[in-house]
Order: sequence, then C-alpha cells, then structure tokens
Amino acid sequence: MKRSNLVIALAAASAFIGAQAFRSLHAQQTGFKRTELQRHDITVQGREVVQSRAEFDPGAAIGKHTHPGEEFGYLLEGTLELQVEGAPTRTLKAGDTFFVPAGTVHAARDTGAKGAKVLATYVVEKGKPLATLVK
Repeated sequence: MKRSNLVIALAAASAFIGAQAFRSLHAQQTGFKRTELQRHDITVQGREVVQSRAEFDPGAAIGKHTHPGEEFGYLLEGTLELQVEGAPTRTLKAGDTFFVPAGTVHAARDTGAKGAKVLATYVVEKGKPLATLVK
C-alpha cells in the first residue's frame, strides 16, 4: 500500500473510532448534546483542534470526564455550575469563559431555567476519544 493511502486509511479509522467513543460518552448523558462544528490538524504534530457546541437542557449535567488535551470554553447562553478538579466550583453565566487543563477531571450542570449553550474548543491528541467518562 502506498504511504499516502495508508495515511488516509489511518486518518479515516481514527476519525471513526473517535466519533464512536464520543457518541457513546454522550449517549449516556440525558439532556446534554454536543455537536462537532469543525476538526482540523494543527502545526503541532500529533494534535488537532476540535470545536463543538454543547447544549444543556434545564437541569441537565455532563458527569465527570476528561479530555486528551485542553478545553477552552465560552458560555453563549444560560448558567452553568462548573466543577474542575483542584479548583473551586464556579457558576458561569452567558459571556463567561473557562479553561480546563489536559486530563483534568471536570463536570458541568445547568442551573438556569432555560438551559445553557457552550462553544468549546479542544486542542487534543489526535486519534484519542475526545472525552472519557470518569467513575
């Protein structure tokens, strides 16, 4: 197999595995939906950037989880309670930003009456699941 074909095949397999793991994580989270907006390789070898929009129904939560890289977030609408291991719990409102270091356990819960929407950007290790639940 030519090297270019092998690279394409490996990239496709990585994307499929990542998508399946991502779906399984969020299939277990009632009232929470994450939509991938874009995914791109970056100049740092072995890393990619993923941008997503997360939506919380009123009172919904995403349980404790980690990412294989950094998460940069911006709360578009609503109010969230954000728990990041090693830091005090924060209440975020529309317009607030947050940062979660790579591999750090964190969780979020909607605390408003209308739900919440987040724009999240991840700089993660390529080929790994975007999120992993923590027990």
